[in-house]
Amino acid sequence: MNKPLMADDLREKIIANPDVLLEDADVMRALVGANADQAKGNIVDLRSVAMERLEARFDRLEDTHRNVIAAAYDNLAGTNQIHRAILRMLDASTFERFLADLSGEVADILRVDAVRLVLESNLQDSDESAGAAVAIMPEGFVEGYVTLGRNMPARQITLREFHKVGGSLYGTRAEYIKSEACLKVDLGPDRLPAMLVMGSEDPLQFTPQQGTDLLTFFIGVFERVVRRWLA
Repeated sequence: MNKPLMADDLREKIIANPDVLLEDADVMRALVGANADQAKGNIVDLRSVAMERLEARFDRLEDTHRNVIAAAYDNLAGTNQIHRAILRMLDASTFERFLADLSGEVADILRVDAVRLVLESNLQDSDESAGAAVAIMPEGFVEGYVTLGRNMPARQITLREFHKVGGSLYGTRAEYIKSEACLKVDLGPDRLPAMLVMGSEDPLQFTPQQGTDLLTFFIGVFERVVRRWLA
């Protein structure tokens, strides 16, 4: 019986956890560079395993690199969209032009299929259809719409699948809307809550997993613009 060439405890550790060797670059370099004539078959096999591990690492690194680049590009494209939409809003010379742009040029820039500004009113004869870009709703509507009637605080930005709740907000387009963004609007002291809704026919345009930083910035500018017109 041949005596093992290494200490029993070290041999047992390697057998119990061989990945330790394969993941250690210095150890692998020493093993692969060993004398091929002494253990030719083992060295060839070990080199093959080492190359497979390195290729797998490279593939993972390449995938990560692609994902980082794609995320950065998407973020830059989204930032440019928000900036262009804001500049368009600021260009309006009248409030009527501002509202028309909201459901027209601004919606096109943001690549959404419908945009509606919801204003609450405590008047008895509140009209649910006050134009293409504006919907006048009863007091308390915004909170109920955002929370879907649940007993929970309404977040400033809510991205979700559209379930045809309050379909009147999108008019004839409601049948085709698949996802929506609900942006609460603060019009200032002594004014009822308002909301900007964006609807998309793409079910993945607005999902709860998406970040809301850009939309938070957008609605912050939107609030200030609307307050200026209402002043």
